Amino acid sequence: MPIDPNAALEITAFEWVPSFAQGQVRDLRPRWACEEYGLPYKVRLISALERPGWYFQDQPWGQVPFVRDGEVGVFESGATLLHIAEKAGALPPVGSQERAKVLSWLLAAFNSVEPFVMEFVNCTVFSRKEDWAQLRKPSLVEALGGRLSRLETALADDEWLAGEFSIADIAMTTILRALPDPALLAERVSLAAYVERATARPAFTRALEAQLEPFAEHDPNNQQADKQQA
Repeated sequence: MPIDPNAALEITAFEWVPSFAQGQVRDLRPRWACEEYGLPYKVRLISALERPGWYFQDQPWGQVPFVRDGEVGVFESGATLLHIAEKAGALPPVGSQERAKVLSWLLAAFNSVEPFVMEFVNCTVFSRKEDWAQLRKPSLVEALGGRLSRLETALADDEWLAGEFSIADIAMTTILRALPDPALLAERVSLAAYVERATARPAFTRALEAQLEPFAEHDPNNQQADKQQA
């Protein structure tokens, strides 16, 4: 059955996450893309603490996002970005260098940058007190710094990664925002300015606000307090 171009997409997201993850959950990526391209969407909220059994039929690991477009279901945030951009007609023509550049940078964000960022987050936030993390950190800082410096060199004086703003910029910006050490960006002026430009876009602001909105309502601590008052 053909996809209805006017039907609202459904994005599955978590109803609440701890404060350190708020604003970082990956459903931000398809939300942002929908906001950029003017596509209507609605949100299906699930618990991150007790993920419903049926959801693993949509997403094998119970992660978010999952995007439903009519009878088509898409998981993995990169795949959702591609689906949304294609639906919106926002990708350059097949076979063009412009399209190749968008796709190359999209996959570079997920494969050449994000693994280093996430390992750095693990070493410096979640496992910072572990001996292995302390031993790993110096070489990881060097490796991650090298990745960021090469990214800055490739960006040079360009405003965006692949010409016009694209899903590659959505992917890369959301990954760079996850860096817990602001100095890693601050010392790379062009890269810091790139992230600042992207997050200043109205579509990003709307997507972020929409993601944050349900967290206070579903905060387990607030719900427990309400029960005690009752």
